[in-house]
Amino acid sequence: MITIPHKAKQFLVFSVKLLIVVGAFYFIYNQLASNDKLEWDKFLVLFHKNQSFAGISFILFFSFLNRFFEILKWQNLAQVVKPISVNEATKQVLAALTLGVFTPVGVGEYAGKALYFEKKDTKKIIFLNLICNGVQIVATGIFGILGMMILGYWLWSFGIIAFTIAFFLFSYFTKKIKIKGYSIEDLIEKINEIPKKIHRKNLILGFCRYLVFSHQYYFLFLAFDVDLPYSTLMATITTVYFLASVVPSFQFLDFALKGSLAIYFFGLLGVNEWIVVFVTMLMWFLNVVLPVVFGSYYVMIFKVLPQRR
Repeated sequence: MITIPHKAKQFLVFSVKLLIVVGAFYFIYNQLASNDKLEWDKFLVLFHKNQSFAGISFILFFSFLNRFFEILKWQNLAQVVKPISVNEATKQVLAALTLGVFTPVGVGEYAGKALYFEKKDTKKIIFLNLICNGVQIVATGIFGILGMMILGYWLWSFGIIAFTIAFFLFSYFTKKIKIKGYSIEDLIEKINEIPKKIHRKNLILGFCRYLVFSHQYYFLFLAFDVDLPYSTLMATITTVYFLASVVPSFQFLDFALKGSLAIYFFGLLGVNEWIVVFVTMLMWFLNVVLPVVFGSYYVMIFKVLPQRR
């Protein structure tokens, strides 16, 4: 077996970490610089008109809560493998977010969290991360369908509900069929192995997180002087999030995907396109870019966990 000198190994690890951080910031810069719909002059005029320390602090607090609920979710689920502190969960969540920001559907996030655990626990960590993200998909689906109903898209709503029911029925009747040694029945057994107390907490935290970032979106529209009824505005927000969630994409394209959907749906309500673009951009900046800034630090100080022989 070829052995790599310790100094060379250290340099290789540092180079990989630096590449991840530089790559993340390049994609962030490219996303902001290449968008010709960001009318900064209009934004600055409105910002100077409505700016206040209390208002900015209020919006930033929502970003903190959004990520904090995600950290608590991961701390709750990770205890299945081993108990971790809030500080350790913060480190893992933010570093994994940085790693996943330019990978398809955030797959880098799964690898990022697994690196903090022993190799023998990799499959468990990936599975727990699926559970962690799965509850957000459930919340997004429930509120998204409700939003579509409020907006009057009844046919689409019932079509999605019918498809979901058909999918679960199909899964039930084919649960014993194995593909590459795994079946839906095996998956259900794995889920049931996790204590119900952990599932309940994961569900509560997931729904709390959804309510936080959807209302942050709502309050940003209010800050841009958008005057629409609460139910209409929230229904449109939940619809946009739901439709964006069903399209697989890169994390760094999240801004563009949600932005294009938001422009269409809010345009139907008469909201100016530049306002929609800026609100979407701010949501992306506050909830992805800022955490990636902190996550980059954790990536750079990361040390490979020594594996037991």
